[in-house]
Formats: sequence, structure tokens, C-alpha cells
Amino acid sequence: MAALDTTRPTIGSFGLFGRIGATFASVVNAVVDWNDARATRNALSDLSDRELEDIGLCRGDIDAVAEGKR
Repeated sequence: MAALDTTRPTIGSFGLFGRIGATFASVVNAVVDWNDARATRNALSDLSDRELEDIGLCRGDIDAVAEGKR
């Protein structure tokens, strides 16, 4: 009879499948981060200068905000 141990964490597991999983997860995370930055940049770009001023930003701040640097 086979048993599957579900109490052991799989994060940081070694071996080929662990490395493939970690690589896949990092690629997915990079794509999600890029898409979040793109959506933020588009939403802020659609605001008028007055609306940006109301939230304490100017057009030059949009890229920094989208990248999470401000």
C-alpha cells in the first residue's frame, strides 16, 4: 500500500522536479508582476493632471509608482 505524505513542505525541495517547479513559479511571478505594473501604468495614465495632483502625483511619477519604487 502506498502512502502520500502531505505534511512535508515542497517549497525548497531539491532535485529536478523541485528546480523545474521553482523556475516555473518564478516565471509566473515575473509575468504577474509585469501585468500588475502595466495595469497600474495604464490606469494612472488615464487620469487627468488634476486627478493626479489630487492624489499627490504628477505624470513623471507614473513609472515609479507602477514599478513600486514610490
